[in-house]
Amino acid sequence: MHHDRTVTERRLARVLDLRLRPAVYRESLPLDIAVRPVTGEPVPVSEGIGAHYEPVRTGAPWGPAWSTTWFRISGTVPAGWAGQRVEAVLDLGFGATQPGFSAEGLVYRPDGSPVKALNPRNTWLPIAERAHGGEEFVYYIEAAANPVIFDSASGGDPFVPTRSGGLPPWLSGEAAPGHPLYRLNRMDLAVFDPTVWELVQDLDVLSGLMHQLPEDSTRRWQLTHTADRALDAIDLQDIGGTAARAREVLAPALASPAHAGAHRVSAVGHAHIDTAWLWPVRETVRKAARTVSNVTALMDDHPGFRFVMSQAQQLAWLKEQRPEVFARVVEKVRTGQFIPTGSLWIEPDTNLSGGESLVRQFVHGKRFYLEEFGVETEDMWLPDTFGYNAALPQLMKLAGIKWFLTQKISWNATNSFPHHTFWWEGIDGTRVFSHFPPVDSYNGDLSGADIAHTERNFRDKGAANRSLVPFGYGDGGGGPTREMLARARRLADLEGSARVEMEGPAEFFTKAQAEYPDAPVWSGELYLELHRGTLTSQLATKQGNRRSEHLLREAELWSATAALRTGLPYPYELLDRVWKTVLLHQFHDILPGTSIAWVHREAEMVYAETARELGEVIDAAQRALAASGAEETAGETVFNAAPHTRDGVPALGAVPRERAARPVEPSPARDGELVLDNGLVRVTVDTRGLITSAYDLTAGREALAPGTVGNLLQLHQDFPNQWDAWDVDTFYRNTVRDLTEADEVVAVPGGIRVVRGFNASRITQVLRLTEGSRRLDVETDVDWQECEKILKAAFPLDLRAAESSAEIPFGHVRRPTHTNTSWDSARFEICAHRYLHVEEPGWGAALVNDSSYGHDVTRDVRPDGGTTTTVRLSLLRAPLFPDPDCDRGRHHLRYGLVIGAELRDAVREGYHFNLPERAVPGGAPVEPLVRLAGETAADVVIETVKLADDRTGRVVVRLYESAGGRARATLRSGFPLASAHITDLLERELTDEPAPTVEGRDIHLTLRPFQILTLCLTPGE
Repeated sequence: MHHDRTVTERRLARVLDLRLRPAVYRESLPLDIAVRPVTGEPVPVSEGIGAHYEPVRTGAPWGPAWSTTWFRISGTVPAGWAGQRVEAVLDLGFGATQPGFSAEGLVYRPDGSPVKALNPRNTWLPIAERAHGGEEFVYYIEAAANPVIFDSASGGDPFVPTRSGGLPPWLSGEAAPGHPLYRLNRMDLAVFDPTVWELVQDLDVLSGLMHQLPEDSTRRWQLTHTADRALDAIDLQDIGGTAARAREVLAPALASPAHAGAHRVSAVGHAHIDTAWLWPVRETVRKAARTVSNVTALMDDHPGFRFVMSQAQQLAWLKEQRPEVFARVVEKVRTGQFIPTGSLWIEPDTNLSGGESLVRQFVHGKRFYLEEFGVETEDMWLPDTFGYNAALPQLMKLAGIKWFLTQKISWNATNSFPHHTFWWEGIDGTRVFSHFPPVDSYNGDLSGADIAHTERNFRDKGAANRSLVPFGYGDGGGGPTREMLARARRLADLEGSARVEMEGPAEFFTKAQAEYPDAPVWSGELYLELHRGTLTSQLATKQGNRRSEHLLREAELWSATAALRTGLPYPYELLDRVWKTVLLHQFHDILPGTSIAWVHREAEMVYAETARELGEVIDAAQRALAASGAEETAGETVFNAAPHTRDGVPALGAVPRERAARPVEPSPARDGELVLDNGLVRVTVDTRGLITSAYDLTAGREALAPGTVGNLLQLHQDFPNQWDAWDVDTFYRNTVRDLTEADEVVAVPGGIRVVRGFNASRITQVLRLTEGSRRLDVETDVDWQECEKILKAAFPLDLRAAESSAEIPFGHVRRPTHTNTSWDSARFEICAHRYLHVEEPGWGAALVNDSSYGHDVTRDVRPDGGTTTTVRLSLLRAPLFPDPDCDRGRHHLRYGLVIGAELRDAVREGYHFNLPERAVPGGAPVEPLVRLAGETAADVVIETVKLADDRTGRVVVRLYESAGGRARATLRSGFPLASAHITDLLERELTDEPAPTVEGRDIHLTLRPFQILTLCLTPGE
């Protein structure tokens, strides 16, 4: 009997593929085709349609990489097809590639209105639901020749060249003329047979279910027998005439209901579209237009279909550039079929984005949905981001978000996450109800394999019985198909399967939370045990983001101060636009450095323009402030945008200053060594340019472990098993080259210069120590010409640190330095923002940086019984895919070692390092708009000072507790204060928070550990 069933399964597969699916179109004839290639970038739809076309036939080549080709198709429905459903079958030459990673097309009517998209699994176009015969029609296809860089469905390696080999120009994103990538395949008018199509869907679902049931299952044997009988009922020479008979045989099997306790699946249509990746940003706009056109057309025929879209930026593009497509979104939001979700401007990388950036992701995302659709989103939808920082639960709560969804942690390479439904607890104690779809994909197709895997894989069985499946082809693949919706209908209540119900995220989460209110708790970050190389790849992009974040802080602070002090107009429109641009480039394939060269080249240009614009805003505000109320003077005013005082300048304010702290001059020592000594610390550099001593003169102890050297540059081979720009695998540590040879070690004014050449690369570093500072600065210029290498800077410290404290948005996370468990050892590369701190009771040290995120911390016991804790920064990588020239070229970066640092010192120095003082002509001091006072206020950090978005002139102050303890602080206003309110991130008053106590200009605050507080201050008379 086993043989019989195997024979039936093979028979069914062959009949489906070779006879039934082709028979869906029982008659066909070729269409008339004309072509108009576009040179250069895409043209407006009106221009594409109105151009001159030349006749062409199927088989014709088209589309050099990244180009656009317009096709005109036309024809007449034969009179003999009257009463039939007529469709066009339009295969642009897709082949077997995955939707979204191939050519794509969007079909338009002659008036320029879109109809639907064309993709490898979606090649049909409706012509007539019930033809009369004789109908004439014309349509236009905007076809994008996006190159197949790799097929995500293949499981194989992508195209990975060597730098010495000949690179196809499209891998670097050059839209230059070249060989056509595609050939027109089928372009026919055809009669669609709905009965045969429905038969195909019946057999597809039952076959998929049959293959997932246990070998000895009664239901599987019953389905095998039923399939055999249905196949016997089909005359392969008269499929259309016998399809209904076969469906009658299958009907009882499809009508048999699911078990009462069957797992319940909420199916929600979805099309995850990477805002840039293996294509440029401009192509994402078109991918969004195609996908939205596709799904809204599908909604017309399927009222129960629900579809989510999670990135407000993509909808904003449609509103601005494709209003006719956006109008369809508005229409379907009103019917409840199109569901704005996710609450974010784009789906950002949440490891690398700064705290205030994440705030603005929520602000701009939620505000767009509120203003355009009247929808208050309540979920955070991040299926594809590479790990999730532990501040997010609190940020979600402050944005009015109840639920969180991702599936990316299922990609963990070492440990399997223990839950699919759980409460996620952040560093401040906030908990958010969370779900990881057990389907382990955000591109589901509702196949038998999908649904069976969902039920088998669900880890919370018994206590819970619901999960969510996002289904649809993403990345421009067009989203859900009519075949997927047919599966959903059949799986709604089918014996042997989970029950599938089409509904949105809110319905799912409401039911899941009610069913499982006491779900388990996961505390701390959601660390992805994969893609650790994203913390380092594409340094220039990461530098551009880091600097833009700090420039935006300065622009808002000084513009708000100047608006209240001098009446200078606040640049609302400019700041809004620039913020959205910076948020866009925090997308989880741009900021992590995992896009093609085209994307990163454009990002660098965007960041340069951002720096120019914000620099002008900052300069104008500071000049107005420095000149305000001051007599003519030749002096200068020094501005400090950091939240801590420094060198006589108040936090968030400015004062005239005659002399700044200066770098100490190096002095010679024995054996050619050079010494930097400012009375607090003494740093010794040997003739190799290596730090042999970093001595804390106050504490009377050496920072470096005996027999080691600091600022040791180390070069490792870096060839991960897969995903070049994404991954760093642990075996990279097996080989290392210490860069100990120097071409030059010389004293220069204010420091020590060290030059090292290796391979074809060259590094120049200047070590500086400033008066009154415990921070040794290392300014680094690199001409990086490596291939498949990673560069690290190591500081072996003489201390026993049980854990490291790494800055994350609005706080820090502590991670063990040991490898006791597989979870600990998997964190061999960790993320830190401006600082990474290690300590033992009574003494510590910190590394600060201006653009590095990847770090590692290891701990070793020495022969003398002491412990060495080595802290390393990851400076540069050299992966080959998807950008073969990733990071190649010249870079300037900075990092520093803070010797004898408490945690609050690390916090302060991290801000100082990234917010340099600015001096402008003038002699007027600038009183800060707000300042902090109080015994425990030292750990409270003011993150943002700006004017309220509602343009009422109110001042918004965002602050947080940075040490993980309780704090009492007084926020003192530098202007008459009428009132103060605590608000959410969207600057709406919070009624569940106790109102702050206001006395005159003082606001008395009590903060919980890591609490974020947003205050809205109304100036008085």
